[in-house]
Amino acid sequence: MKSKVLVCGALAAALTMSVALSSGCGNATRNEADMNQVIATVDITKNTQEITNAGLGDYASAIDSEKQIIKRDLIAAFYNVGSSLLSDGSASNYGDAFKTLVTALTNTAVVTQYATLMLISERDGDANDTFDFDEFMNKTTAVEKYEYLLEGQTSENEGKESDRILLAKYALYSSINSSIDSIEQTIIDEESESTSSDETRAVPGGAGSERTDFLPLNDDGTLNYNIYTGYKGYEKDDSGAYKDDALEGSTKHTRRTAYAYFVTNLRDNFLITEDDDVRDILSVSYIEEEYLSQLQQQVINEYYERYETAQEELIDAVEGGQYTFLKDRYESMLEDQEISNAKFSTFETSMGSLSDTSFILYAPATDETEGGTYGYVYNILLPFSATQNINIDSSDTSAEYYYERMSLMDEIVATDQRSAWFNGSVDYSFDASKANFDYYMKGEGRDYLFFEDNLVNSARYEDLQNYAGLYPYNGTVSKNADGSYSLTPNKLTVDDVMDEFVDYVNYVMGGEYASWTKNTDKYYVSSPEDYYEVNEDGTVNEDAIDYSRFVYATGSVDVGIDETGLSSYLTNLFVKDSAAYKALSAVNELQYAYTTDTGVLSNYIGYTVSAFDTSYIPEFEYAAQEAVKQGPGTIYVCAGDYGWHIVYVTATFDVAGGAVYGENVDWSEEAVTTQGTFQNMFYNWVKDSVLTNVTDTRRTVIIKDFGGDTTISLFEDRYSDLLELTTTLS
Repeated sequence: MKSKVLVCGALAAALTMSVALSSGCGNATRNEADMNQVIATVDITKNTQEITNAGLGDYASAIDSEKQIIKRDLIAAFYNVGSSLLSDGSASNYGDAFKTLVTALTNTAVVTQYATLMLISERDGDANDTFDFDEFMNKTTAVEKYEYLLEGQTSENEGKESDRILLAKYALYSSINSSIDSIEQTIIDEESESTSSDETRAVPGGAGSERTDFLPLNDDGTLNYNIYTGYKGYEKDDSGAYKDDALEGSTKHTRRTAYAYFVTNLRDNFLITEDDDVRDILSVSYIEEEYLSQLQQQVINEYYERYETAQEELIDAVEGGQYTFLKDRYESMLEDQEISNAKFSTFETSMGSLSDTSFILYAPATDETEGGTYGYVYNILLPFSATQNINIDSSDTSAEYYYERMSLMDEIVATDQRSAWFNGSVDYSFDASKANFDYYMKGEGRDYLFFEDNLVNSARYEDLQNYAGLYPYNGTVSKNADGSYSLTPNKLTVDDVMDEFVDYVNYVMGGEYASWTKNTDKYYVSSPEDYYEVNEDGTVNEDAIDYSRFVYATGSVDVGIDETGLSSYLTNLFVKDSAAYKALSAVNELQYAYTTDTGVLSNYIGYTVSAFDTSYIPEFEYAAQEAVKQGPGTIYVCAGDYGWHIVYVTATFDVAGGAVYGENVDWSEEAVTTQGTFQNMFYNWVKDSVLTNVTDTRRTVIIKDFGGDTTISLFEDRYSDLLELTTTLS
């Protein structure tokens, strides 16, 4: 997938932020002497009592001078995250953002120094470790010291670059490439006069997202990735794994031009000097400083990882074959929810916040609603055309209106809605006929799929969330000379869509699991009066509409569930090889392909369906509630004022209420370590939340104990011009 417009890389943000800083910046001074002013110093060894208490006195000399934060550090930090602070409301204007960043820079320096001393202490105190404090102190530069501190710890890998060093390099190199990419893409677009539409469409979770632990390595363990600037030593052929990421249409000329813009912007903001040889980007002083920052971050990460080990052992404690910490945490939460979720209003709120970090463990009984059930549904909306909509009047609830609407339903034409994934700001499409894997309709002239990175490079990219990924664009595709696409979607009736629905679900599930039948005998009425409910005595009740008349078709997918297996179904809903997940991921993909109800695309497993009255239109409410009563895998197709609704039930709760995952949840190693089970997701959430709390708490303690006026000196007069900026992000 290739970006077609300027995207925001960490360093490339300078292109827009620089303009804002240089225009309307009040009393801001912009010259090299000003940018090199020291605005703060940090030295935790001045806090001698805390250093002694921590047993770090013997290593205090490793902090051989005060950490000097200069004004250009502050400007660089602003370029990296300033826009985020403004856009998410953390800062109200530029001056507020700079104030926040000064605190962040000084606090980070405190944590970095502490983590450095702790890691030195631990490594130097380990008899099996190759680390030598004197050798560390003899290193000439800070980069050399930190690389030595992070390198191999045994004689077999002494002097070799550890994963920590490689992660630091990869983070830096990929950030720079991303920054240059964003500039180069605009150059390519200008030269080719290519255009992209403003059309957008949501993408499934994980699309284009790289795994956090990914490292592109050569067979000998060295980094298979480099910066691409177009100059000697940094050409495309020298860039390793980046070659697969290079922009379509990139040439040595466009890359060098983009790099020139990148360098000019840094130079204009005094982040590099005239003495730097910019053709050798890794020798540029600012880039070396960025690399040092990445190394220091890895030291912090290493310290936290070691600190968290004891907590992980607590979470992973097993007794009698069960994860006791998880079991106790679950039972405590279940007890709380038995009280809170007993109220239907509270339960409905809980349903709306369901996610893989927000669990529903208890559901209330709904017997009193005569079989009403709570659940979730997907909704594929096939809409009326603009011309047809002229005849739609949602305020009219008469039988005569519904009778006239029936003829409009037959005229609805559905098309594949994923054109934005071709011609939007990012081209997510690819010709799957050139890929070595099977997909739906392969060889039938429908060969364009989406999210190639995720589908063919799972070692690097995350899995697509609840998305099978094998349903090609339903229409013809031709690529134009300017890189855009001409698309001719196939026109489908509701019957055509349902045939596609069933065929694709069966394809993903690998058998005959899905089917559908029309309800035409009841749906096609002969007169308006047929829409009224019929009383027990056979008379017509003209005050009540029989919404079952709007159900055009029904169907089901065999997701391996019966009345006694609901808790097991919910437990394994997200297990990749389960029938439930295969069906879920196939139907969700069809939503992305056809629905014009884009709101459902951002829901975890669909819309919440209450056992009571809802805010949905009555036709949809009836169909959804009836489908939910019949359980997961149920399909209903109903008519409504927006068009056809294809409703698919993804999950339901037992009408008898109680523990959602059963009375005795299995907390065995197999259950907890099987990816996608409830136990596995609960474990990951508990672990992440506990360790995050540990990390955050530890950071707070470090800053409190080793920061403060004794350690940190601020020279506010040297950056007061930045604090006075009232500019906001436009």
